[in-house]
Formats: sequence, C-alpha cells, structure tokens
Amino acid sequence: MKKLMMLVVMAMMAITASAQKFALIDMEYILKNIPAYERANEQLSQVAKKWQAEVEALNTEAQTMYKNYQNEVVFLSQEQKKARQEAIMNKEKEAADLKKKYFGPEGELFKKRTSLMTPIQEEIYTAVKDISDLRGYSLVLDRASDSGIIFASPKVDISNEVLTKLGYSYN
Repeated sequence: MKKLMMLVVMAMMAITASAQKFALIDMEYILKNIPAYERANEQLSQVAKKWQAEVEALNTEAQTMYKNYQNEVVFLSQEQKKARQEAIMNKEKEAADLKKKYFGPEGELFKKRTSLMTPIQEEIYTAVKDISDLRGYSLVLDRASDSGIIFASPKVDISNEVLTKLGYSYN
C-alpha cells in the first residue's frame, strides 16, 4: 500500500513538474551588455584605489615611525620610548580604522556598491519578472551563478530578451 501511494505521489509530482515552464538567464552576460554596470564598476574601482592609497599612506607612515624609533631607541628615555610606541600604535590603529571604514562589511565601498548596483539589479529583476509573467515561466535560473547546471538548451535562455526589454543591444 505504501509503495502504491509513493508511486501515485511521484507520478503527480512528475505531471506537475512537466506542466511548469522554466527559463535560464546568464546574469554575467546581461550585466556585461549594460553600459551603466560597466561605468559603475569603473567608478567603484577608482574609489577603491583612492581609498586603498590613503590606507597604505598611513601604514607607510607607521612603518617609517617604527624604523625611526628602532634607530633612535638607544638614545631615548623611558618616557620618550613610551610616547613613541604609543604614537606608532595610534598610527597603526588609525590605518586599521580607516581600512575598516572604507572596506569593512558595512564600509563605504559596500554602501557605494549598493547604491550603484541596486537600481541596475532591480531593473533586471523587473524585466525578468515581466517576461516570466508574459510567458508563464514558473522558474528562472541564473546559469552564471549555478554551477549545478551542466547543460541547458539555448532555447530556454532568455538573456537576450531581457536585454531587449531593458533597451540594450547585445553581442
């Protein structure tokens, strides 16, 4: 009886699954063909380089302070040694704090990336949703991020249709 019930459930699942329509998109391909995405990436890269240079300048300053301290340590009093050590540690902490401010999980780069990329992602999502509603797709997978897809027919890839809906040409 259990086997019969299991077969009925599996048959119903197979019928339901075959009735559902699905499609694929290639998010990397779509993003590559959106000029605003490329501009946003370039802007993020420039800002990151600028901020990284600021952090490196502080680290270099701390290293220089430490080298000078090592060269002069024999001539310094205990109070001077302690003051120099604290100054070096403060400079290292300043560099670490700046790095965290810019590049930390909730840092300025994360916020900038979010502000630049979220509108583009929402626009793509809306286009995919509109196409899915129009065509009756129950599921749309991103072939670029899912390594579990070994083969997919190009017939089910709607990436170019998404680009067209967004008003972009494609390669």
